[in-house]
Amino acid sequence: MRVYADLRSGNCLKVKYTADYLGLAYEWVDVDITRDETRTPEFLRRAPMGQVPVVEFEDGRCLSQSNAIIRYLARGSRLLPQDPFLAAKVDELLFWEQYSHEPYIATTRYHIVYLGRGLDQRETWRVERGEKALDFMETWLKDRFWFVAEIFTIADIALLAYTRLAHEGGFDLTKRPRIRDWIIRCERRLGMAPASGALSIT
Repeated sequence: MRVYADLRSGNCLKVKYTADYLGLAYEWVDVDITRDETRTPEFLRRAPMGQVPVVEFEDGRCLSQSNAIIRYLARGSRLLPQDPFLAAKVDELLFWEQYSHEPYIATTRYHIVYLGRGLDQRETWRVERGEKALDFMETWLKDRFWFVAEIFTIADIALLAYTRLAHEGGFDLTKRPRIRDWIIRCERRLGMAPASGALSIT
């Protein structure tokens, strides 16, 4: 399969983390969203929504939206519980991540990393909601190692992608020890080097 994606994007990294963990073969095709490469006719033929990531499978079928992709890749694997209720609990967190986490933490980071804004230019309302999302995660991880059923799942991967990069948006994880420990557990499980500066504000 081919993965059309941007390595700076947490949504795209979710696909990479999942595919690498499961040992899936893929070709990574870099797409620069700052140069409107998601607006070309060729890209839109594969992904009419005009967003990365998009995966093109050997039979020519394409799938967009990061959480839909990782859920499809994880089917039948240890990353997605077989129990229907636990699988639904994974979905619950995937939906929460895209509605209550990503729009605030990821977008604030986007303004700084992609658009070059300073920390003093962050949108207050967006930062407040991002902090609320991180507080929710810190509470959720009380007496838990992982987010669902005490097993490492795509819920962890989905939440990890932008949380481990939250410092790049000015979010401080130093007072959230459960999140910090969970990030370390995830990175070790995925065989990743720690994110530079992830445990402190830059």
